[in-house]
Amino acid sequence: MSRTAAAARAASEAGPPAPEQRSASGAVAPKAYSGSVPRASGPRSGRADAWAELLRLPALFTVPGDALAGAAAAGARPGPRTLLAIGSSLCLYEAGMALNDWADRAEDAVERPHRPLPSGRIRPAAALAAAGALTGAGLALAAGAGRPALAVAAPLAATVWAYDLALKHTPAGPAAMAAARGLDLLLGAAATGGGTRAALPSAALLGSHTLAVTAVSRRETTGGSVLAPLAALATTGALTRLVTAGRIRLPAGRRAAAAPGLPGSNPAGQPPGTTGALTTVLGAAYAATAARPYFHATLNPSPPLVQRAVGGGIRATVPLQAALAARSGAPVTALLVAALAPAGRMFAKRAAMRKVSIT
Repeated sequence: MSRTAAAARAASEAGPPAPEQRSASGAVAPKAYSGSVPRASGPRSGRADAWAELLRLPALFTVPGDALAGAAAAGARPGPRTLLAIGSSLCLYEAGMALNDWADRAEDAVERPHRPLPSGRIRPAAALAAAGALTGAGLALAAGAGRPALAVAAPLAATVWAYDLALKHTPAGPAAMAAARGLDLLLGAAATGGGTRAALPSAALLGSHTLAVTAVSRRETTGGSVLAPLAALATTGALTRLVTAGRIRLPAGRRAAAAPGLPGSNPAGQPPGTTGALTTVLGAAYAATAARPYFHATLNPSPPLVQRAVGGGIRATVPLQAALAARSGAPVTALLVAALAPAGRMFAKRAAMRKVSIT
């Protein structure tokens, strides 16, 4: 990502900024420096800002929707184990962020010297230790949610480390990223419902979206190719149609097990068209968020427009998660996930006011 593109993005409203690479935790791992520096308000504040920049905290709002959409797909109401799954996802996500900068510290020293590691604000050993500790915490939280959750969290953690240490710059990178995002959704299903089979379609749809965004991001600094944004645009159209075509038919036992009137349930008194209408609205929000910047990048695949396309794809993750939850018959959960988008934008603006670079 060029500094010009990063500055233009920082001036826009946008949620989490666009990445040059994505961390294998299933979420974005932006790579470029936006040109801002942490404000000098004392050693303690400066150190906190450096860690906030390393971990890219505003992007955390794209994570909880995975587990919530997975719980909805499993036909189970979110509960304490869902919260454990969300905690596990957040820890593994941040482990990927820290590991991403540790693995790229030599490259960043040349191209992005103001990042926390090459600038000396955080020691590489501390970043690696944080990645290890966060991975351990994520697995421990998953274990607390039960053996099915741990059985999903373990390969998710392995994907995080394999992506950042080996697969990021290979043709397998986008597929690894898609797998990580899909596993993150399955983690919520396994923790809440005890199984993953019913959530596989939702995981495949979310993984397909992630695959498209990651493929576009690989040409973010060079541009010049219309194939990736064109393919992403086609993927967005196909996913929108699949998501809004009809609800996933949940097993009768799981649907009956959901308590009436609570997230994850589809009470008999609910108007038949309500959930379908909500799914359509959220699907349209997903398409509008992702398709327009993809279209612009297809017409003109310059680095700034490709970067904006990646940013649009990132921001579209939340309405897609919400649409998947609504499609699974969980309208309250869907609205909760959808509310993460404006909350994330507000948090990002507060971070920008503190001059903490999140790109």
